[in-house]
Amino acid sequence: MRFLILFFALLLSACDQAPLVQSQSYVFGTMVDISIYGESEEKAHAVTSQILQSFQRLHHQYHAWQSDSELSKLNQSFAAGKTPVEISPEFAQMLTQVQVLSKQSEGLFNPTIGGLIGAWGFQRDEFTPVEINDATIQKLVHANPQMSDIVIKDNAAYSVNPAVRLDLGGYAKGYALDLALAELQKQGVKNALVNIGGNIIALGQHGDKSWRVGIQHPREPKPMATVDLPNGWAIGTSGDYQRYFEQGGKRYCHIIDPRTGYPAQGAQAVTVLIPPSPQAGVLSDVASKPIFLSAAEQRAAAAKAMGVDHYLVVDAQGGVTLSASMNKRIHWLAKPAKMTVQ
Repeated sequence: MRFLILFFALLLSACDQAPLVQSQSYVFGTMVDISIYGESEEKAHAVTSQILQSFQRLHHQYHAWQSDSELSKLNQSFAAGKTPVEISPEFAQMLTQVQVLSKQSEGLFNPTIGGLIGAWGFQRDEFTPVEINDATIQKLVHANPQMSDIVIKDNAAYSVNPAVRLDLGGYAKGYALDLALAELQKQGVKNALVNIGGNIIALGQHGDKSWRVGIQHPREPKPMATVDLPNGWAIGTSGDYQRYFEQGGKRYCHIIDPRTGYPAQGAQAVTVLIPPSPQAGVLSDVASKPIFLSAAEQRAAAAKAMGVDHYLVVDAQGGVTLSASMNKRIHWLAKPAKMTVQ
């Protein structure tokens, strides 16, 4: 099943003579595309293969609903009691980073609500309507799992709240992007673009121009705009148009509000553009969620809290609100009828 959160089109010049080697695979439940420019085909395929192997490892190790994954085993230990369980140094580092980001978002980015995500039927490969049990949802909300409930020490972890169920679906793709960028640089690749289901990071450029990507229209099968991604920049979109089901004439998407236990209803899509940093990929995955979950009048504050200057919101009615800095970078293919620049 495809779920391209951010549709992207590489706008390639027909006269370019340097090789562009593109490879695709299916990892993290989505399509992965790696484009390497200006390297030999042999080197590009070798580096891509190594990166895809690391993606497959991450997918298996931190899968939320495969019982043999390291993440699932940790969730099982959380439910059983407060006995510390040994975890890999990488996992410990990831959880520490996630704790910081969750606190930064004031709990709107909350990967401990795996119980809620499962109750809504989004911890599976196919999305079909589920019976909405408000009593179950309210019980899970009342349990109030938080990243701060997890205690991490000496590569071991336990939870003081047995309701904690980790689901890193809103983080893992971004983490993988940062790993991919580091590996490309390590292997001496100068120009590449990595797309994991719409979370994208750029290295170098394509020929004499920056990489250019398109932002998917949330209600039409085409991009609504394009943006250039300079070296080290990343972009990501959270949307209600890929992982969702409809029931009773209402759309229920996979982005769950931890405060209510219900899927968010106030936006169709949120795109964030992230400048270079050691966690640019992670932020491209994480930072759009708090903005998506915030009320219209609080979205600018949510973006600021996450350190995001460049953002674009398509609201539930199809109107567009974007930051002044994002407005300077975007190239509209179909300018929206209603647009507000903040």
